[in-house]
Amino acid sequence: MKITCGTDMIEIARIKEAIERSGEKFLNEIFTEKEIEFCKSKNRAQYQHFAARFAAKEAIFKAISCYLKNKYDVTWKDVEIWNEESGRPKVKFLNRELEKITIDLSISHCKEYAIVNAIAVYEKE
Repeated sequence: MKITCGTDMIEIARIKEAIERSGEKFLNEIFTEKEIEFCKSKNRAQYQHFAARFAAKEAIFKAISCYLKNKYDVTWKDVEIWNEESGRPKVKFLNRELEKITIDLSISHCKEYAIVNAIAVYEKE
């Protein structure tokens, strides 16, 4: 077994500006339909949730980079962040064969920042 971690922090204002500047183009490049729907449902807090998911994907990329042959093997939309009913964040890998990697996330955000810690556990054969 191998355990790695990745952390990312982002200013919520940067994500808000990117969305306001590029709109749907930015959203559709980075987020899945389910992520967009979830974040937009948060109304005034949507930018915090978009920023948190952006940071989560960055943290995950950092945590799994040593398992990839090429860092471009995983794209933004190959990773989907969702929440259990309890609110606990979960990761779903889409379009990739990464089933041997389990990710545990810790996401936090406030008015100005979002920060994420991702722990990747790789079960070797």
